[in-house]
Amino acid sequence: MIRMKGLRFVLPLFVAVCTPVLAAPDHPPGAAIATAHPMATRAGEQILKEGGNAFDAAVAITATLAVVEPESSGLGGGGFWLLHRARDGFETMVDGREKAPGAATRNMYLGPLGQPQPRKSLDGPLAAGIPGVPAAIVYLNHHFGRLSLAKDLAPAIRAARNGFPVYARFRRLAEYRQPLLQRYPAAAGVFLKDGHAPPVGYLIRQPDLARTLELIAEEGRAGFYQGRVAREMVKGVRANGGIWTRKDLREYRVVERKPVYGHYHGMRVISAALPSSGGVVLNEMLGILQGYPLKCAAPVERKHLIIEAMRRAYRDRALYLGDPDFVHVDVAHLLNPAYWAKLRSTIHNRATPSTALGGDVGRPRGHNTTHFSIIDRAGNVVSATLSVNIPFGSAYMAPGTGVVLNDEMDDFSVKPGQPNVYGLVGAEANSIAPGKRPLSSMTPTILETKNAIVALGTPGGSRIITMVLLSTLEFAEGRGNIHDWVALPRYHQQYLPDVVEYEPGAFTPAEMRGLRQRGYVLKEHAPWGNMQAVMWDKQHDRMSAASDPRRQGKAWVQ
Repeated sequence: MIRMKGLRFVLPLFVAVCTPVLAAPDHPPGAAIATAHPMATRAGEQILKEGGNAFDAAVAITATLAVVEPESSGLGGGGFWLLHRARDGFETMVDGREKAPGAATRNMYLGPLGQPQPRKSLDGPLAAGIPGVPAAIVYLNHHFGRLSLAKDLAPAIRAARNGFPVYARFRRLAEYRQPLLQRYPAAAGVFLKDGHAPPVGYLIRQPDLARTLELIAEEGRAGFYQGRVAREMVKGVRANGGIWTRKDLREYRVVERKPVYGHYHGMRVISAALPSSGGVVLNEMLGILQGYPLKCAAPVERKHLIIEAMRRAYRDRALYLGDPDFVHVDVAHLLNPAYWAKLRSTIHNRATPSTALGGDVGRPRGHNTTHFSIIDRAGNVVSATLSVNIPFGSAYMAPGTGVVLNDEMDDFSVKPGQPNVYGLVGAEANSIAPGKRPLSSMTPTILETKNAIVALGTPGGSRIITMVLLSTLEFAEGRGNIHDWVALPRYHQQYLPDVVEYEPGAFTPAEMRGLRQRGYVLKEHAPWGNMQAVMWDKQHDRMSAASDPRRQGKAWVQ
């Protein structure tokens, strides 16, 4: 409106539109899957083609990975399944994390003088928590799937009976755990050949595991947590030094939890809830970094800021995080912008020594998990991370079950300040208690902007959260494409030990000089992780999927 000599003139504004403005499509043009093994990807593909949805495919993939990637996941392990349901926008996390047995005690892995005995929390059935994967796949099928449980499990049963050929990584890790696998005849009979790691190409058949899967298909959770399988597992565990009871198995339940939500420069972040530390730590790092012009920062400055955000968020992980059913965790405080501003005020132009941040967790003295991502034609999304902890978990298999048990009890704080196998330290919040779930770093995540939805995640022990962070930043800043994000060279800082680990190629020579001049200790490490990501590009109405080139996974787009 313009006033002129007492008169008012209203000037209409016109915008010339040369091309029509198209609304974002309301459902994807196809489907996309990325998993850590080609047979698991094919299982998901088959279920989608048979009329199942992403949640049915998640059941099939979870069970098939239990067959073909036993060094990383299995029916004897646990995991987190992050779900987005398209028809009503409902989002949840199915928590199938292992639980400490009822006879577990705070100091069960300490010697008579209070000294940690780390092999007890890693090797053999005393190291095993009560598994959650079987309960989770039944829950997913009954509450979210469209097909019968028997149909969802058919690809895994077939894979267990027909076998899978040994691949290089399986052989390498079987050789690494060979002395322990040899100790348990049932496991040795499946995963070794004549007592030794089998050659590449050797066919691994698992008829006992196929029968266990068939029992689950017929009887649901009772097929695993009650009846013959439960009896054999408890009998074997107790005969080999473990403390499981039939009651532990019978009373195990999955839990639905509200995901952790965050925003980063207009991007919506949906990630794992406690007892996974992933969603809290990821969003805390993003919150710290949101206060900087990161996209246009010089390379050394950008990496410096990212490393310092990692350091502070991992410090909070060590001090405060644990199973929310047992300890109060003030997540709202950790994800409060005022708290992020306070943390930013402690970041200067040099590396902050971790000891300068404080926190009574003491001083410290991986990698065998798996992930898959799915988007189906309806727009349902699954991002799931599964684990048995270190290779082949505890290496114990109860005869007649085909189930190799996890060693996730090591993810508890065996003693405040004592690092676990991944070098992570913790405080009382993550101490051992009967029925408690150990803190995890698994970080299944969904990212959403007005133009795209991405589901991603990775194995990698303590490095999982920083891997997801680095790829999330690439997506948010419009750098590269989905294949670049999963192949991105990685770096990592976890508060203690006070060192920056990096993959070859993560830093240029100039960046390494600049970081060292700022006081960082850098340590090159062999490549890690196995990211699996899928994307619905709404702007161009197309699907894409990418599997980490570091391993043998497979991506599929319909």
